[in-house]
Amino acid sequence: MSAKFPKITEEGLDDLRSRIGVKIENTIEPWNYEATRDAIRHYAHGIGDDNPLWCDPEYAEKTKYGSVVALPSFLFTTSRIVSGYCGGLSGVHAMWAGADWTWEKPVLRNDTITAQAYLKDLVEHQTKFAGRSFQQIYHVDFFNQHGDQVAGADSWVFRTDRDEARERGTKYTEARGRVEPFTQEQLDEFYDIYDQEEIRGATPRYFEDVNVGDKLPPMMKGPMTVTGFICYAQGWGGLYIRANKLAYKMQKAHPGLGIRNRFNVPDCPERVHWDEAFALEVGAPGAYDYGPERCSWLTHHMTNWIGDDGFLHKSNCQIRRHNPDGDAIVITGEVTKKFEENGKKYVEVAQKATTHRGETSAFGTAVAELPSKG
Repeated sequence: MSAKFPKITEEGLDDLRSRIGVKIENTIEPWNYEATRDAIRHYAHGIGDDNPLWCDPEYAEKTKYGSVVALPSFLFTTSRIVSGYCGGLSGVHAMWAGADWTWEKPVLRNDTITAQAYLKDLVEHQTKFAGRSFQQIYHVDFFNQHGDQVAGADSWVFRTDRDEARERGTKYTEARGRVEPFTQEQLDEFYDIYDQEEIRGATPRYFEDVNVGDKLPPMMKGPMTVTGFICYAQGWGGLYIRANKLAYKMQKAHPGLGIRNRFNVPDCPERVHWDEAFALEVGAPGAYDYGPERCSWLTHHMTNWIGDDGFLHKSNCQIRRHNPDGDAIVITGEVTKKFEENGKKYVEVAQKATTHRGETSAFGTAVAELPSKG
């Protein structure tokens, strides 16, 4: 018999609304405080990014930065809140669904990052997946050891009733039934995209050489495996992954957090990403990828294209469905705008992540500063 989960209540919603705009003083520590060489590399490898600017100190020393740089999405590791850790509504399911980033300065090797966060808004929606849902939006600002703001971001989760989501899981019924092994020919097509992936690197992409309508090279992600999801968690740190005494202490402090497994042992809700049976319990099509991971794929697509002398200034990513084990994703992009602001030259790019079945997995808009020939 399926487990029954806590429901969204008006009392819980009123409590959340009372927190809007209040600085969050007490939260769990981040996975990373410092942008060390290893922390940067582990995160980059967790999303399949081998750009030498993040991963190779000898290469990075020859760039204008003179050192290894943290990829923009590395900041997900420096705040649990921007990554989906949310307060209120104990035991009610939360699905990370997007982020709107603005980067002001690069994060360099050995920078120390601090974050300040508050609940920005709580918005009610009606969704096909779970019926009545609430978009819980947080704002987080990031500062380096000099007090300089390096970035700011809004990120959001959707709070849903697990039982309702499970009952409405018909959205994914077909997806569960049509997962078939890939042919070698299909895999070879995916691998060909990997083989052709270009890291622009030290070759500048000048503003003057970019035109509205230009297409970015496609980027491959997948086919999805549980191994890949765990690889991301190794670099990102997860939200609730704890062992033994530390797991007990976290669950003791937050009694609604642990969801009992088949041995009646409270376990973390994050196991939807590797425990297919539990994923089905919450209405998902199976074990699936992480939301911040997918956002990071879109930024990876951009940093490959803009090169070492470009700077990713903004990225908005919205998640549209789960990517379960067995899905394959191709990310595409097109230049939609060129403009100048405060003496800097920018290009805007519309991005889309599409499954091998033609379904929209995520989409977003990015703005990058490019060097000028002038």
